[in-house]
Amino acid sequence: MKLESDNNKKLKDFFGREYESLKVYVNTKISTTVNRNAEDIVQDVALKLFSGADRYAPINNVAGFVYRSIKNKIIDVMRTTKRMDSIDKRSDLLEFADILCESVEDYPSDQMVLMLKKGIDQLKPAYRDIIIAVDFEGYSYKEISQETGIPIGTLMSRRHRAIGILYKKIELENN
Repeated sequence: MKLESDNNKKLKDFFGREYESLKVYVNTKISTTVNRNAEDIVQDVALKLFSGADRYAPINNVAGFVYRSIKNKIIDVMRTTKRMDSIDKRSDLLEFADILCESVEDYPSDQMVLMLKKGIDQLKPAYRDIIIAVDFEGYSYKEISQETGIPIGTLMSRRHRAIGILYKKIELENN
């Protein structure tokens, strides 16, 4: 129990002294929006750290431990927000349409964009995630594999199947 009280005490002291500095740090890394609030990020990290304090080895460098945790949370928030926003870029959807169709002239651009958005939204989550990550966010299969632990071949397979499903949906709309 001594470990738990030491880690909790160190974290409590650090957050008590540095709370405002942590919010400033988060604000320098991201702009505050509805999905990106510095205080929410700091509080989420604090909650996670306090709830797991008894599972950690003795924390010697509290500042480094907390700042690294906050940095990781910021990355998570930015990726999640980017994922939500990335599919709305019309130019990206039109470029993706080039992958699916030999000739995009079969559809007016607005119609193609709406069909792709609808089709991507209807994909299974694993298929939708790989399409968004590779084709809209620019992640490589290797990066995704390292982050998720899913083999590269599986990721490539999922993307291939997702593109096939989208292609069939477009073909059905065309007929």
